[in-house]
Amino acid sequence: MSEDQGDAFRGIRQLVADVLDDMTANGEELPVAISDRSYSGKFLVRLTPEAHRRLAIDAAEQHVSLNRLAVSRLIGA
Repeated sequence: MSEDQGDAFRGIRQLVADVLDDMTANGEELPVAISDRSYSGKFLVRLTPEAHRRLAIDAAEQHVSLNRLAVSRLIGA
């Protein structure tokens, strides 16, 4: 157990490096970083009919599309 936060982070980085080396040695595909992935811009969300109704009413009252309202709420705008 590390006493120092810096030692803990160095240990985590070393563990990740060891796992990646092991994966490479075994011919496994390395994971792609989330920030390096491609995104379509589509995001499917399932919700209850009641929640859908409330959001649709809120969007209509604000004179915006349901999509615009959902996006603004998802990103915290």
